[in-house]
Amino acid sequence: MNLDWANVAGLLGSTLFIAAFAYANAAKRLDKLWFNLANLVGAALLLISLWVHFNLAAFVLEAAWAMIALWGLLAALRGRGREPAS
Repeated sequence: MNLDWANVAGLLGSTLFIAAFAYANAAKRLDKLWFNLANLVGAALLLISLWVHFNLAAFVLEAAWAMIALWGLLAALRGRGREPAS
């Protein structure tokens, strides 16, 4: 493996996925905004990496992951405006 910029981007994306997964399992209360943002950025970084080092199966997975994360992020943003102040 050549550690070029595309692989570095992919490794950063993978790190974000792992961090978000660990956070989701450790948090008493999941902040969906930050969770989905980390997943969206992670997927975007992996898609950038896959643009250079293409793999169809991984590309489809990451595109779907990004779309679900974007959907969750938008839902979290809409929900934040409706939450009562504490």
